[in-house]
Amino acid sequence: MDLSRSPLALPFPDMPDIDGVTPRIARAQYKDWDRCDLTYVELAEGTAVAGVFTRNICCSSEVEIGRENVAAGRARALIVNAGNSNAFTGYRGREAVEQIMDQVAEHLACPREQVFVSSTGVIGVPLPKDKAAAGVEAVLETSPCSWRDAADTIGTTDTFAKGATVSAMIGDQRIEFTAIIKGSGMIAPDMATMLGYIFTDAAVSPTFLQCALSQATKGSFNAITVDSDTSTSDTVLAFATGKAGNMPLTDADDPGADAFIAALEDICRQLAHLVVRDGEGAQKFIEVRVSGAVSDESARRVGLAIANSPLVKTAIAGGDANWGRVVMAVGKAGEPADRDKLSIGFGGIWMAREGQPLPDYDETPVAKHLEGREVTLEVDLGLGEGRAEIWTCDLTHGYIEINADYRS
Repeated sequence: MDLSRSPLALPFPDMPDIDGVTPRIARAQYKDWDRCDLTYVELAEGTAVAGVFTRNICCSSEVEIGRENVAAGRARALIVNAGNSNAFTGYRGREAVEQIMDQVAEHLACPREQVFVSSTGVIGVPLPKDKAAAGVEAVLETSPCSWRDAADTIGTTDTFAKGATVSAMIGDQRIEFTAIIKGSGMIAPDMATMLGYIFTDAAVSPTFLQCALSQATKGSFNAITVDSDTSTSDTVLAFATGKAGNMPLTDADDPGADAFIAALEDICRQLAHLVVRDGEGAQKFIEVRVSGAVSDESARRVGLAIANSPLVKTAIAGGDANWGRVVMAVGKAGEPADRDKLSIGFGGIWMAREGQPLPDYDETPVAKHLEGREVTLEVDLGLGEGRAEIWTCDLTHGYIEINADYRS
């Protein structure tokens, strides 16, 4: 399997430490590979937590337990296993998760419900309890690591480490956010479509943090797709240690809440884009802009129909300005659309307006646009004010090669 660096990769940013957050890594050897595959993040007492999880019915025990525990709103630790998703593993999978939680909880002298576990990798193989126990024991004794090391360790088919950082002002107090994420394939909306972890030193209530994260998800993690497949393990968790010293935020109307929400939405969007940029086999980053829909949700569904179309994605991979495939995708979306009001363009150049090809349309600049790494596709339905942006990537032979050889 060739996992050479994606041509769409962005450099890993300089990420500040977050007061109350300590990451560590170790080797549990969940697969036969020469790398760290277990990440442990210790969190200060009183850390608030919020989460969004996959809606895949065949989800992992990690997701089931995470959903249960996030309701309590507090966290002391995060454990991420790479190489084995521990999904579709029945009671043995759940026992492995509970063993990890108990082991970490005993170390921290905290309720086990405050220990969050994620796993990613091959489906259908129970997480080995002996390797899990040895891995946790090892990671608890290691020195703190960098965010870059933690980002590398949570990856599976990822070709580059993914991280983001932003800051905001709440009154006179500066707050920091850092985040890492993994994801490359099995990426589609329905939350979360990857494993992502956001850390901030802001003081916020768990209820407010959950509301803000759920809102931020709509225009980020739920607006991307690589292959239309929603994973069994998808999780995004946000942790707030409260160490920044700001006046605690408990409601969207509190002073400074708008700045916090904007920063959270920014970092979520950055993370979502990084996942698309590392789409398996991807050569082009594609932004689909839909306007003129009867509602924003209708525009979103149309955008996803376009972004998930293998015919559209392969045409863009080949640099073919085949706007007829876009017409097809709009029509199959099941949303209100009128052929005679539909307009389509690439790279800011309209090819068809109100159901008709433009008589003076010149494909040369469009073809030039499609040669680039970043492609913009625009659709105006001409029916209303609804709009949405969806991000995806092209579909190449590389995607087939990676997934045909995934378990080998």
